Amino acid sequence: MKNIVVLVSGGGTNLQALIDAEKNGSIRGGKISCVISSKEGAYALERAKNAGIPGVVIPRKDYPDKVSYSKAVLEELGRQQADLIVLAGFMIILDECVTKAYPYRIINVHPALIPSFCGEGFYGLKVHEKALEYGVKISGATIHFVNEKADAGAIILQGAVEVANDETPESLQKKIMENVEWKLLPKAVSLFCEDRIEIKDGKAYVIQ
Repeated sequence: MKNIVVLVSGGGTNLQALIDAEKNGSIRGGKISCVISSKEGAYALERAKNAGIPGVVIPRKDYPDKVSYSKAVLEELGRQQADLIVLAGFMIILDECVTKAYPYRIINVHPALIPSFCGEGFYGLKVHEKALEYGVKISGATIHFVNEKADAGAIILQGAVEVANDETPESLQKKIMENVEWKLLPKAVSLFCEDRIEIKDGKAYVIQ
């Protein structure tokens, strides 16, 4: 049984999707063993507590820079014996000391179809604002491994939704979360825990 550690910063809707998936048996071969929050009072910690999952707070504001913060997170991941790390609305870009320690073991969800509308500065509603500015007809979410570059790791799964003519950034965000993120993130986590993701030439392939 693999230990899944989930990193959060806010409300934790993606965390809830993972908790629900574990509860209904959709995640095979793994369990959420700990939730780490970058700030105190994040509602995601309440969700973890309600599910009986231990929560740890490592406040970003307590550390002078990205490297010292990342080292503190890395130490905690070691203590938790993390097999898989899931970034679920985690608003901090970690130093490469973490990604190098856990190659192809950190999963992130990005609310667009990578390589569109991704990279540094593309997060939250900004992603959907840019997509609508561009006039896209479909958008979606990407579940990918995390490497040293923002949103540049191997893609595991992608899913799309149609963009309505009267779409707003808020309505598009909700549509993508409900129809893609909350379904594909637990699926990708289960695939990892079942050892059904193969890496070849830096690309991820799902073993059927």
